[in-house]
Parts: sequence; C-alpha cells; structure tokens
Amino acid sequence: DGTPVNAVFGFTSMLFKLLKDLKEEERPTHLAVIFDYSRITFRQDLYEQYKAQRPEAPEDLVPQFPLIRKAVEAFSVPAIEKEGFEADDIIATYVREALERGFDVTIVSSDKDLMQLVGPHVRMLDPIRNRIIGPKEVEERFGVPPEKVADVLALMGDASDNVPGVPGIGPKTAAELIRQYGDLENLLAHAEEIPQPKRRQTLIENADKARLSKKLVTLDDHVPLDDWPLDSLKVKDIDPDRLLPFLDENEFRSIRARVMSYLNAERPAQERLKDAITVSDSRYEAVTTEEQLAGWVARIRAKGLVAIDTETTSLDAMRARLVGIALSVEPGHACYIPLAHDGGAEGELALERAGERPVQLDVEKVRAALDPILADPAVLKIGQNIKYDINVLVRAGFSEPAPIDDTMLVSYVLDAGLHGHGLDELARLHLGITPVAYKDVAGRGKKQKAFSEVGISEATAYAAEDADLTLRLHHLLRPRLVGEHLLALYETIERPLVPVVAEMERIGVLVDAEALRRLSQEFAREMARLEEKIHELAGHPFNIASPKQLGEVLFTEMGLQGGKKLKGGGWSTSAEVLERLAGEGHELPARVLEWRQLQKLKGTYTDALAEAVNPETGRVHTSFSLAATSTGRLASSDPNLQNIPVRTELGRRIRAAFIAPEGCRLLSADY
Repeated sequence: DGTPVNAVFGFTSMLFKLLKDLKEEERPTHLAVIFDYSRITFRQDLYEQYKAQRPEAPEDLVPQFPLIRKAVEAFSVPAIEKEGFEADDIIATYVREALERGFDVTIVSSDKDLMQLVGPHVRMLDPIRNRIIGPKEVEERFGVPPEKVADVLALMGDASDNVPGVPGIGPKTAAELIRQYGDLENLLAHAEEIPQPKRRQTLIENADKARLSKKLVTLDDHVPLDDWPLDSLKVKDIDPDRLLPFLDENEFRSIRARVMSYLNAERPAQERLKDAITVSDSRYEAVTTEEQLAGWVARIRAKGLVAIDTETTSLDAMRARLVGIALSVEPGHACYIPLAHDGGAEGELALERAGERPVQLDVEKVRAALDPILADPAVLKIGQNIKYDINVLVRAGFSEPAPIDDTMLVSYVLDAGLHGHGLDELARLHLGITPVAYKDVAGRGKKQKAFSEVGISEATAYAAEDADLTLRLHHLLRPRLVGEHLLALYETIERPLVPVVAEMERIGVLVDAEALRRLSQEFAREMARLEEKIHELAGHPFNIASPKQLGEVLFTEMGLQGGKKLKGGGWSTSAEVLERLAGEGHELPARVLEWRQLQKLKGTYTDALAEAVNPETGRVHTSFSLAATSTGRLASSDPNLQNIPVRTELGRRIRAAFIAPEGCRLLSADY
C-alpha cells in the first residue's frame, strides 16, 4: 500500500537475531521492548522547556511506529510503556531489579543517557555498529566512569533534550571537573576554590541550573511496573501462527527464510552429503566427457546466464591452482568439471579410473569450450565474491568473465551492516539452507587434505551446491536492488569496481625484498642489544615477551609504583602503563617499549612482507575486500597494505621498501 517499512524490517531482523541467531550462552532469558508513552513526563513538571526543541520524527518514520509495535507482538515479546515516564526510566527500573536478582543485563541501544547504567554486570549493545559498550567504552567517551555520567551531562547540558547545563562548560571541561571534585555537589560546594575566574563565576551563578540538569538527566529506577513484573518478561518460544502472517503481510521474505530455517532445524551435514552423492541424485553431476560439457554450454547459452564457482588449492588467488569449475543455470541443477584431482575416495561413482588418477577433461578442452561463454556479452556470469574466481581463471589462462554479477556485493549493498555476506551465512539467512561445509569433504585439522585430493563425487556435491546456492541467491536478492532503489549504486559504483580491483590484485606491488631482509636483520640486532640492556637493568635474564614475567620484574622486584592488577592476579604491562613509567624516568620500561616496537615492526612488517612476496611475480599481492566495511571503503588483507607505518623513522624505512619498476613512479590516489 506504499507504507515505508525499511525501519520495521531492520527492527524485526535485529529482534530475531537477539532471540535466536545468537549463540546459546548469549541469548536472553528475559526480554522486553520499551517504548516512550508520549513526550510529556515528570521532567516537564521540573522544567517546562525540557525537550521543547526536539524536532518531529521524519515523515516516513511515523507510519512505521505502529508496525514496529506489531512486530514486537508477533514475536510474543512484551511491549511496555508507562504514562509520565520515559522508556529510559523503565529500562533503569528493570536493570535495578535484575541486578538485585543476580542477572547480567544487556541494554540494546546506543543512547548516551543509558550509559549511566553500565557496570560490571550491565552492558550495552549498539545494534547499528554491532559493538559492546562496557565501563571502559563509557569512560573513553565521557572521561569518567558510568556512575559519574549524569554529573558530566548535568554540567555540559544536552541541546537535543534542551537540558540547560552550565553555560560555557563543554564535555572535556565537565569531565575534568568531575574527575577533580568527585561529583556535582562536591564541585558546587567548592566552586569558590576554582582558580579560573570565569569558570568559577559561571559555576557559582548557575549552580541551580546544574542541579536542575542533574535531576533531568538522572534516570528514575523506581518506576511502578506492577502490570509487568520481571518474571513476566521471560522469553517465549516463537509462535509461527503469530509471526509468519506478520512477515508475509510486510513481504519480509529473507527474515521469513531465517525463521523457517530456525523452526525446521537442518539435518546434519554428513547426512545431506551422503544424499547428495548417491547415483540416483541427478541434480548435481560431474562433467567428465566432452558431450556433457557441450550440453552444459548449450544450456548456458539458452539461459543467458550462469553461476560459476572455482575450486582451488588455496584461498590466495595468486597462489591457487585451479582444481575444478562448478556451473549452475537453474536452481537445483548444477555441475562440477574436475580438472586436477589426484585421486580421492574409493569407488568413485559413475567414473572410471586411469591408473591412480580419476578420469577428467583436459583443461585445454574445457578452456576452449568455456572461453567463448566467459567473454560473451550476452551471457551474465554470476559469482559469490567473483573477484576471486576472476583472478583464478585469468591466471589459469581463461578469458576474464564479463559481464558479471556478484551476490556477495548485492547483499552488501542491500544490508551492509546487518550481517555478514559470505555464502554460508547468506544461504542460511535467505534460503534456510546450511551448506555442506568444506571440512565435511576435506576433513579437519591436521588430517585436512587439499581439494585436489578430495574424491570427485564428494567434490561435486560440495562445489555444485556452491554454484547452485549462488544462483538461487542471485534470483532472490537482485530484484531487491530495484525495490529498494539501490540498483544505480550497485551498477554504476560497486560492480564496475570488481574487475578494476581484481586487476590491482593480480598486478600487485613491487617490494625490495632484500631491503626488507636487511632491515629485519638490523631490527634483530637492535632487539638483542636492548634485551641485554633490559636484563642488565633487571639484574637477571627473563622473557621480555611475557607480560607476567615483565610485571613481576617491574612491580614485585623493582617495586615501581602505580601498577594495576589484572583479574588473573598478574600485573598490567600495557603500553599505557609502560609509557607512564617511562615518563617518570624509569629506564627499563622505556627500553621495553623500544623492544616491543622493533618486535612489532619485524614480525608484522619486515618478516611478514618478505614472506608475502610471490615467487612467481616477485611482488606482494594483497586481497582487497569490497564488502568488509560499513563505510564502503576497501579493506586490505594478507597482507594489509593500508596499515604500513609512516609516522616514525623506522616506519618510513619500511615504506621505502615499496618501489616502482625502473622507469616508473608510484602514484598515490584517493577518491
């Protein structure tokens, strides 16, 4: 009917995740969703202008509020509100009651006003950034522990809620004053002692405003909630008869798939694997003859699209050897073309062996058959993280696939921060399918074998399923780009970047490996010299890399002051602690800081970068992820070339090892 539902979708997805997607030990036992009854609360009686300047909710959000309440009801979760009180007060009341009964509490919110409730057994979960906010994070934000947050807010005020605060007192000054005087009342009692004349006068003149502001920002944790006692908030099982109609009515298909997946628990992977490789199962086939291959090429041309997945010997596309190619042109039907299997399970189904090597097509014949498809502008090539497949195929002598679609990237454009975008997670979320795991076909741990050693029947079940699921996800997710007005973003910005980044990865970056080795040796010599000096200062040898032994030396043997004990009983030897001790003139911690810096530079950069040089190209080939950050930026890994140090002289020497070929220059560009 045209009613926007984007906020309802996000809320519903988050609520289901809290109820069922979390690990067993993280799932709540009690849960409620708290709403504001209205803007009018007891705080307007204290200060008429409280929240008077708050703008109206966005037009497209207002009609979604009733639907969000319906979503809560559909999950059989209590929706609670109380006239005269804000939602934050109700939350504070439940937190107090829960703590009195020995519960651990998680508040799902990023609201700064609720941070005054955080403590050893109370944490906040920011659902947008998916991060935990504990006492440490609160102190990092406000400069004071959670129990002092209300004092800081009272001084600095809050423009969004029209809390007056003290004029001219900002967040830093407020935190500094509360740290110095302990709390607001003590500060106001000693306001005349403040050395800065203007600050002193302001505090004296605005003491009443500060006290009023403290009342406004302090949460009331004694809201009468007789209708909703804590025991009434126990989590109930999902009732499909309540939830599914709501999801269908709002066309939340992907959430419905997740719910169905939860309600209909999947069979064990080994059982499905056994079913997948039986002779009678013709959905997935191993292509080992030219006739089969020609048949699949004809199907691809008739459909005008193909999902493609490569199987290799490595996750590093620049070192991987192509073992086989999986293709799918319609949901439920896929094939696997083995190219470099060395053997595998006994009794290969429907295959004859030639000596110890299974019968499989010659790679040149496969290349000749598939190259025209890969290059055909009339055939769409679909992949899940297709950048990897592009690089594997190009390195193996195949044409670069074009045009392309990438289900991982489509999911990222649609739901960047909601969940991961790997095939397994997308299949579970949207299709209600738990894919066959790699360990189920290749083994695990020390017994895990390379994919080239996996039997072709098992390989077919695994690889063909990947291509099949990729195609299904394409059919499910791509139409959402149109419905959610994201097609232009995907087709003009995100997708065109894939072949560009793929080529960047293949080209790599030239490094002076010999210079890195020399630098590594220099670092090792300097570390040895520092180690000798540190042992001399300590009076005996010890393991500098051991925080426990270092803590004993600094605080037990040397008796340095200001050490912090950890939960396990040892001493903290964090950089912050060592820097403070070094700043007080203690030589040993200063030398340890130097040693640690060299250890990090050597292990993380000089040694690791030298090892990362590809022996075939003489270059470092990073992997750029297009779907890893919530900001849309690229992420670099294996190795991370976005994190090469530059601020110190030693860091700049490492950067100098990145060079251009003779006659060329390095260009740094940003967009």
